[in-house]
Amino acid sequence: MKIRSWLAMPAARYISRSIRRWSQSAVADQLKWREKLVRQAAETVFGRAHNFHQISSGGDFSEAVPIRDYEGLRPWVDRIIDGESDVLWPGRPQYFAKTSGTTSGVKYIPLTRESLPSHFGTARDALFHFMAQKDDAGFMDGKMIFLSGSPEMQEVGGIPTGRLSGISNHLVPGWLRTNQLPSWETNCIEDWESKLDRIVDETVNQDLRLISGIPPWVQMYYERLLERTGKQTVKEIFPNFSVFVYGGVNFEPYRAAFENLVGGRIDSVETYPASEGFVAFQDAQPHQGLLLNTDAGMYFEFIPASAYHDQHPPRFSLDQVETGVNYAVIINSNAGLWGYDLGDTVEFVSCDPYRIKVTGRVKHFISAFGEHVIGKEVEEAILSVADEQNVRITEFTVAPRIEPADPESLPYHEWFVEFSLPPDNLEGFAAEVDRRMCIQNIYYADLIRGGILRPLVMRPVRQGAFRDYMRSQGKLGGQNKVPRLSNDRKIADFLESRITSA
Repeated sequence: MKIRSWLAMPAARYISRSIRRWSQSAVADQLKWREKLVRQAAETVFGRAHNFHQISSGGDFSEAVPIRDYEGLRPWVDRIIDGESDVLWPGRPQYFAKTSGTTSGVKYIPLTRESLPSHFGTARDALFHFMAQKDDAGFMDGKMIFLSGSPEMQEVGGIPTGRLSGISNHLVPGWLRTNQLPSWETNCIEDWESKLDRIVDETVNQDLRLISGIPPWVQMYYERLLERTGKQTVKEIFPNFSVFVYGGVNFEPYRAAFENLVGGRIDSVETYPASEGFVAFQDAQPHQGLLLNTDAGMYFEFIPASAYHDQHPPRFSLDQVETGVNYAVIINSNAGLWGYDLGDTVEFVSCDPYRIKVTGRVKHFISAFGEHVIGKEVEEAILSVADEQNVRITEFTVAPRIEPADPESLPYHEWFVEFSLPPDNLEGFAAEVDRRMCIQNIYYADLIRGGILRPLVMRPVRQGAFRDYMRSQGKLGGQNKVPRLSNDRKIADFLESRITSA
């Protein structure tokens, strides 16, 4: 054990004990945070407008604070940009995290002095907790690579503004910065493919032990490394590579390809960071689910996804949730986000402790015929069949085909799939995926049986098709993700010209 890992282990064990303690007091901690947030923001513009002084219960809070997406929050953010203080939270934000919304265009999410530890302290704690569980801090003695957005900042309303992953580069502690790759200059390159070449230049001869990033872009990094070196596996290049940290997308569609590129399975740590707050992280292996971050400056509420579009949907606190139910996530935080609709859906896999799995996005669904198919269902259907039939999938997305080319044909769901190892029988593979979909979603099954929809149609696309799409949208690399499904045909129309023969 070298000096860094030797010094890190006591801290890791202390943090791990702390996580185990607060994971057992989640309901009490959430009550504490609701009361504390309301008290601290009572004299803000928002707090006075929503009668925070009169809130004394969860029911009072839900009555006083309506659910808002970013558009609903925008007038308050605009006042901050115009120079006001004490608008959503006392003082002014330290940063704006700049992100892109589906309907809102550019969004500016406030990060305050109080909220920053939720983002960056949680990432540290997740790694240290993993270290304590493994009783191995060896990755601390080598280099670590974080595939992130550019750390270059602009000012919006006098507040430093950038991508959350770029802001994190400004907050890396000095003791870790000497281990961090790539260099600051390389991280500032905006063009992803140029940046990737420079990252390979800087890392190929290093003792790399930990890699963190969004799976599809890490996969591109692996492929570029192997192309550059002529090696067969990443482990040949980095024999001490031992930990992969990821978040933002389900890793399972990428796992087989990763293991083939790396040369076997390595330990991984899943996280659930968002610009609005660090929601959850993997706290136990091999247990399913991510531990909800209940003692980190956020008060969570949950709306059953089945009631999400109701005029007055129920809002459940943590002690009211149940396992196996799909919920939309609402957060209230010490960044000044109130009744904020995160846009994600989750399912609790455990309530002791409170662990969740991400099931999709509220806006990423197909309900062209009332079927309301969600991301969790399509992922579970195709991945379970792929695993059984030794099929490997690089990417996929699903869209409705409402008006088939053949006017005699019924509408259907069209699956565009990029295979790295295709099935021997595509029609049989598609039929089994469709059967799994019918088992999971009774509305979809009823539409098939009722002759409203025909079974799904699967379209294999050529290698690189999804990267072409992301490149065309200016979203290659960084923290960008391909939507698994959508209610329109924007992605499908692009991919149609890239369909290959079965």
